[in-house]
Amino acid sequence: MFTIGQIAARTGTKVPTVRYYEGIGLLPEAERTAGGQRRYDRAALDRLGFIRHARALGFGLEDIRALLDIEGHGDAHAIAERQLRDVRDRMARLARLESELARIVGSCAGGGGTGPCRVLEALGDHDACAADH
Repeated sequence: MFTIGQIAARTGTKVPTVRYYEGIGLLPEAERTAGGQRRYDRAALDRLGFIRHARALGFGLEDIRALLDIEGHGDAHAIAERQLRDVRDRMARLARLESELARIVGSCAGGGGTGPCRVLEALGDHDACAADH
């Protein structure tokens, strides 16, 4: 059996977050000692590790709940595919943002360009952007 501090430390999760996950039902309610201290078993530790890893991969709490409730692998695959698509979409958007910011910064004399710096003008006029982002 593990204390809340022990499972928090082993998974890199903050104690209030462990309590939160328990409160919203992602973690089963812990057994309590006579003094009221929470005690978690190995299954709870493993489950918290799963939740922590899924969060690190960007999964939302409802998707994590769905993954924890899945019996078959088909639904898990669909959820993971959707998450991969979302990550790729964000990466593509970030690449467009990087390109546009590099263009704006590069047009300034201080950024290697030759003309006056028009960063504020560029930020104020979305229509002046080279591409949608």
